[in-house]
Formats: sequence, C-alpha cells, structure tokens
Amino acid sequence: MIELRNLSKIYRMGEIDVPALKNVSLKIEDGEFVAIMGASGSGKSTLLNILGCLDVPTSGNYLIDQIDVSDYSDSQLAQMRNEKIGFIFQSYNLLPRLSAMANVELPLIYSGDHNDRHGKVINSLKMVNLLERAKHRPREMSGGEQQRVAIARALANEPSIIFADEPTGNLDSKTGKEIMSILAELHKKGITIIIVTHDDAVASSAERVIRLKDGEIIQDQKNPHSTKASKTMTVINSKKKRRFTLAEVKEAVGMAVSSIFANKLRSFLTMLGIIVGVGAVIAMIAIGQGASAQITQRIGQMGANLLMVQPGAFQRGPMRTATGAITTLTYDDALAIARQTKYVQKVDAMFSRNAQVVYGNKNTNTSIQGVTENYPVVRNFPLEQGLFITEDDDRYMRRVAVLGKTVVKNLFGEENPIGQYIKIQRVIFQVVGVMSTKGSSGWRDEDDVVFIPLKTAQKRLFGVDYVSTINVMATSQNEMDKASEEITALLRERHRIRAGQEDDFNIRSQAEILATLQETSRTFTILLASIAIVSLLVGGIGIMNIMFVSVTERTREIGIRKAIGAQKRDILGQFLIESVIVSLSGGLIGIVLGIVASKLTSQFAGWATMVTPGAVLLSFFFAFAVGFFFGFYPARKAALLNPIDALRYE
Repeated sequence: MIELRNLSKIYRMGEIDVPALKNVSLKIEDGEFVAIMGASGSGKSTLLNILGCLDVPTSGNYLIDQIDVSDYSDSQLAQMRNEKIGFIFQSYNLLPRLSAMANVELPLIYSGDHNDRHGKVINSLKMVNLLERAKHRPREMSGGEQQRVAIARALANEPSIIFADEPTGNLDSKTGKEIMSILAELHKKGITIIIVTHDDAVASSAERVIRLKDGEIIQDQKNPHSTKASKTMTVINSKKKRRFTLAEVKEAVGMAVSSIFANKLRSFLTMLGIIVGVGAVIAMIAIGQGASAQITQRIGQMGANLLMVQPGAFQRGPMRTATGAITTLTYDDALAIARQTKYVQKVDAMFSRNAQVVYGNKNTNTSIQGVTENYPVVRNFPLEQGLFITEDDDRYMRRVAVLGKTVVKNLFGEENPIGQYIKIQRVIFQVVGVMSTKGSSGWRDEDDVVFIPLKTAQKRLFGVDYVSTINVMATSQNEMDKASEEITALLRERHRIRAGQEDDFNIRSQAEILATLQETSRTFTILLASIAIVSLLVGGIGIMNIMFVSVTERTREIGIRKAIGAQKRDILGQFLIESVIVSLSGGLIGIVLGIVASKLTSQFAGWATMVTPGAVLLSFFFAFAVGFFFGFYPARKAALLNPIDALRYE
C-alpha cells in the first residue's frame, strides 16, 4: 500500500539546512498496524506528515497504491487525504464552534458526498460509542470523548489508512487503553493503522515497530508480542471525481454564516462601513432623482407645447437699462406674434419684478408678475377661487390682484382674501382671485407670486415699457419647431436685425429647459453618489482588514480543514463567501436605512426624494462587488496556507 524510496526532507532555517529525514526507504503492506517510534527530533512526526500527504518530501519518491504522489499538487494531495486517509491528532484538532456531529461530517462535505451523509456520521459515532454526545461541542466533552470524536471523523469517509499522532499523549492511562482498543478493532476490519508514539505500551499493540534516529530508520521489526489481525473486511476506495455542485455552495454558505455569528459584534462593526456607504448612496441618489422627477413634473405642468421668448441673446443682451434689465421685447411684439404666425395658438406677455406686499400689519416680499388674460391657459396654471385678470383690467390698468397660495398663507392665514385690499409698493390693489397650488420648481416656490394686469405693472407700478418674457402656446407639440422659426423670422424683421447679425432675443422650449435641468440634476446626482461610494471603499478596506485578522486567528482551523481534505477552492470559497455575506448584509441594512433617510429628508426638509429599483440594485451590486474585491486577497492567502504550517500555528 505504501512505499518510500530514498525519501529525504530538509527544512530551511534562515541560511541553514536542517535535514529531518535522510534517504528513508520502507514498505507498508495493506492492513498492517505499524508504530513509528523515536526520540524527540528523530523525524517521526515529519515522516508521518509526509505519509499523510500533509507535507511533501525534498527528494525521493512516495507511492500510495503504486501511485507516486511526490509531485502531486495541493489539490491532488487534498483529494488523497480526503479519499484514502484519516487523521487522529494528539491535540484532537476539533473545531470548537461545531458540535461532534458537525466535526465528523466535515470530511464528507469536502468529499462532495451528499448520499446519506447523516447516516454515515451516525455510524461513525456509533463505532466509537459516542452517539449520545453527538450534539455537544468539544468544550463540553472530556479529552477521551474528544479523541473518540476525532477517530469518528477519521472514519467518516471510510479511509484505507488511519494515521494517528500520539493518540494517547494527552489522555490518562485508562482512556488511552480505550482509544487503543478502538484502533485495534479498526485494524481487525482491515484498515491500515500507522501511529507515531513514544510509549512502548502503545507500540506493543502494533504488528510492526519502526524506530527512527536523526532522520534515519535504525530498526524495523515485527512485534513478537502483537497478535496478527485476521482481516474480515478490505476497505475499497472507489470514489468518483469530485464535481462542483450547488450543494457545495450551500455548505460553504452555512459554514460562513456559522463563522460570522460566532463573532457577532466584530461582524457588525465590519458591516458599519458598508451600511453607511450604501445608505448614503441610496439617500443621495434618491434626493437627486427626486429633484429630477420634480423638475420634469413642474415643467410638464407648464405645458408640453410652451415656448418662452426672452430678451437678449443666449450669451449677452445688447440693450440693458441702468438696472441691468434687458429691454428688447415689448407688448407689441407679443401682439404681432399672436396675429401674424400660423403655428401659434395663444400668447401671453409678462413683466416680473420682486416687491413688498402689505396687508394690515403683515408683509411679504414676493414676485409681482404683470400678465394678460391668457396666462392661466398658456402656463397651465388654473384659477381656484374668484376671477383672473381680464382684457378690460389690462386695457384700463385696473388695480386688481390674483394671489398665489403662499402669499395667501403669509398675509391672510385662514382669512378669505377675496375682496380684501393689499398694498404693492404703496399702491392699493383689490384681491379678486386665488390661484390653485402649483408647488415648487427646483428651489423656487411657484405659489409665492402676485398677478396683476400687465399694463398696470408697466405704467402704474414699475414705469417700464418692455416685457420680461413672451409665453407662446404652439398649436401642438409637433409644430413647436415651426412656431419657433416663425417667431424668429418675425422678431428679426420687427427688430431690424440684418443677415449675419445675432438675435437680440432667445427662444427656449420646455424640452430644452427640461433637458438642461435634467442633465444638471443627473450630474449633481452622480457627484453625490460618487462621494457616498467613497464610504463604501472605506468599508471595503475595513472588511479586508478584518478578514486578514480572521485568517490569522483561524490559521489552525484552516490547517485542520486541509488535513481532512479541504482543497484550496474550499478554503477560498469559505472566506470569500464570508466576506460577501458580511458586505451584502451591511448592504441590505444600508438600503433600508437609506430608504428611511430618504423618507425623513422628504418629510422634514421638504425635498422631493425618489428611491427607484435601479438605485437599490446598484447599491446591492456595489455591496457585493466590495465584499468580493476586498475579500478575495485575504481568502486567497488563507487558501494558499501550507496545511502542516497551519496546524503548527499557535
């Protein structure tokens, strides 16, 4: 079964070579019970580690079942340990967080064997008379019970060979005899037993004793006191090649979750960076998208076929007053547009300026807008109560006013304003109507406004003969470009602008305004989200740091898992899944907190917010990516650990 040919092992200590084994050659037959003895430093543990595929020789050949495993890769050696070999360690090497049953089940998990796994675990525990302690953890058991769990774990995969390193070294004499009795029974069933011991009483149970000194075999003889075992069973290993399955992922997730819950506080503190980052991303995107949606809604409320003609070119205005106002548009221009264009339905001319409005002992500074009777239709701003400005009001420059809801609230409170008198710049106006609620447009309150007749505003109040804006309703949304071309040609003619000269006015459509504002809002949202993502990166660095600490703390656990057959991909997957689960858990909590923060912002700050599925999915993806990216390197470090070095780690 086992053959060594001139096998040597040399350890490098700085610049010094320390030979542990020197040209060792031996054969061990199938079904033998062999004891390896020697003083401390003789090389017996090194020999056992190489025989158990935990370590590799520096030179020479090692054959198992006539297969040379000397040059096997880590994964191939792990598969060999899992399929053919069972380990019993002096210090038991049980995972403290797992029950006896879970410890015994580990080799079956790493073998990919999902057939009646529970039954195999039960049978293994029965063989060592420990079924009643199946749900107990190692700290709840005596040393002898822990060693029996280790034996049951070694038997779980029905190995051909069992290696035992000082199996009775930490036990009292009575418990030691019980363990040796179990090993003797296993030997009778045909399992090859190889133990390392310094105890002659233990060695007396073996059929063959091999003694080492200074890394060389000095004695290899049959034990005259041992009883030749009559084989009643030959263990045959014909395991299929392990394949990747969803069941393995499930097992890895289960182990990862168990590890996370074993350190609840540390896991939560690790999540904090991700929670803050994801919550910030959700809240910032919600604020940005809410603002964009509100802008779209407000502009849509103005009318999809609205054109706004404003004085001055886009870059500059050639005709300004001393106060800086641009004066290139007049009421006559508005009348000409209404009468001489084919694709225009209605026109409103408007002059706007801020002024103080007084009622009784209350006052407010608001926007005074001189408009025509067409304003509510053109700007899609309906009246709620009373009357709007009429053509006669404008013609006769009557002092009547229509108030927005915010002005009503500031000046009148719950009092009905219709018929009351207010003062605008010390001029008395009678309130004849109240507009419906328009709401906010970006940072501007559309309801904080007072409407008066245009000519009243120009002549009686502000003393001007120009307008701020001409609002034009095109005949349809599809004909807005044609209407714009007509208006441009007409105004250039009226303003005597020669060919090649720049317009002294500009025309903006709702679509252009919407596109500009949405682009601005989008840029603002991306900026806010980018700042929030920095928190995610900081959280990711925290995850990487904690994962490095976890790998260091669990180095011995990694060695145990590798000793019973865990491959690189198993260790890599376990730690990587832990990192991703921590990150995703933090992400989920962050998403909830981000949504709550968005709602609170909307409720108390009055900002429009909108949490979309896209923002949630984006945050979830970032949480996954951060966990995967920052967890990969620590997980890879864990996967690359040498099993024997990991087992020796203190």
